[in-house]
Amino acid sequence: MQNIKLTLGYDGSGYHGFQVQANALTVQEVLEKAIAVVFGEQIRVILAGRTDTGVHATGQVVNFYSDKGIPADRIPFAINAVLPRDIVVYHAEFVPDSFHARFSATGKLYTYCIDNGAHPRVLERNHSFHVKHRLDAAAMAASAAQLVGCHDFASFRATGSSVRSTTRTLRRLDVVESDRFITITAEADGFLYNMVRIITGTLIDVGRGKRDGNLAKVLAAQDRRAAGWTVPPQGLVLRHVFY
Repeated sequence: MQNIKLTLGYDGSGYHGFQVQANALTVQEVLEKAIAVVFGEQIRVILAGRTDTGVHATGQVVNFYSDKGIPADRIPFAINAVLPRDIVVYHAEFVPDSFHARFSATGKLYTYCIDNGAHPRVLERNHSFHVKHRLDAAAMAASAAQLVGCHDFASFRATGSSVRSTTRTLRRLDVVESDRFITITAEADGFLYNMVRIITGTLIDVGRGKRDGNLAKVLAAQDRRAAGWTVPPQGLVLRHVFY
């Protein structure tokens, strides 16, 4: 049996997230059906991390086991021939048996795109979140810098999450403005549920002048109510999983 690692991307607009659900179409369901056609067997993939309804990816990672002997460089072509056009396998490789897409990961990188024009760009509506009010990107960047490092991010965790620890190391949190778009880039050793979307909502409030820029006190509160709102999913992209 060979342990096969796939790196893939998808437009999440038409899916109810990545992970298989009983009564909704997901990326995992479509991917596994395509793999079954190519490999001639039912296969359940191991994923690096779930993405929610409407969230996209260019660097999602999964792995699975098979003994079919298809050359690694041919696997993406074979699977992509069966997949719909909104899911693409970019790369396949054989990895050691010990590799696990989730537990072997050392970090993830996400981006969130804000369309900050007066009117929304219609072709970007599924890949950015439109904020018509002018945002102060410099103020957002200054506040974002306060969150970089190892902290308890309980204030930025969605309610209902049951993780044992809310401490994470945020390695990078950049806010970059280009033309009418503001892109937030977040890299960490791991993320809490909706953490990037809550951070983004909090930074938007800073950019609008609706809250002061002191996010250190939000961290210290360790209370979801101290942070901002959860922005919609369509601006979020899983860009890379580190191993």
